[in-house]
Amino acid sequence: MTQRHPSGAKVRPAFPARLVSVEPVAASGGKLASIRGYTQSHVAPIGVGLDSGAVRQKMVAKIAQGGVNHPRVLAALAAIDRDRFVDSALVNQAYEDTSLPIGLGQTISKPSVVARMLALLCDGVAGRAGRVLEIGTGCGYQAALLGQLFDEVYSIERLRGLHDKARDNLRHLRLANVHLLFGDGMQGYAKGAPYVGIIAAAGGEAIPACWLNQLAVGGRLVAPVCAAALNGGEQALVVVDKTAQGVRQTMMETVRFVPLKSGVA
Repeated sequence: MTQRHPSGAKVRPAFPARLVSVEPVAASGGKLASIRGYTQSHVAPIGVGLDSGAVRQKMVAKIAQGGVNHPRVLAALAAIDRDRFVDSALVNQAYEDTSLPIGLGQTISKPSVVARMLALLCDGVAGRAGRVLEIGTGCGYQAALLGQLFDEVYSIERLRGLHDKARDNLRHLRLANVHLLFGDGMQGYAKGAPYVGIIAAAGGEAIPACWLNQLAVGGRLVAPVCAAALNGGEQALVVVDKTAQGVRQTMMETVRFVPLKSGVA
């Protein structure tokens, strides 16, 4: 039942949310799981040079040389160990500019693509005030980066196995401002709206109308979309800015993401 303030206004979920057992939910929402308060130590995977952070710093330098110069995004990339979010068999590839499988037919995106999308999102949002919504938690890496960049982060994942994996991956960081949801990302998460930013890690034929409805006026959405103008139904990165007069859509470079799907599994 939705709680209301004595004034009659709807009360949003409190932070940090409690760690709860998550179950499949209806398309209109998801259940929260907090990643704060975890005390078990996380053993970092063993890889060549990963313990020193030198490989991570080299990755960040290459991304900066490639044209992503947003200082806060680069700082977030330097702060989060990507090797903690990939399978142990792939740990030596964690800082290469390549996507890697994370199970259930999904991938962790190339670092340069993650950086590009985060920079676009940050460029459209002043400072770190407000809350953002991530569609497609995956292994949790981008959610961790968002936690460095914004005050509050909701991240929703439709695959239970990945939701659980992301929760395990993120616990060691104890990011009280990052909240994971298990639910249908195509429906967004209306209970947390409006969002100053929305970012998606899967591409559909169009941006769902509910995402635009949940985006605040003055907010920005960054997502891959299957572009009819491109050969073979390729995807393009799209930036949507919501103004008082409507929405303005800008098509960027071509990208390749997993398809956007509805429902939970």
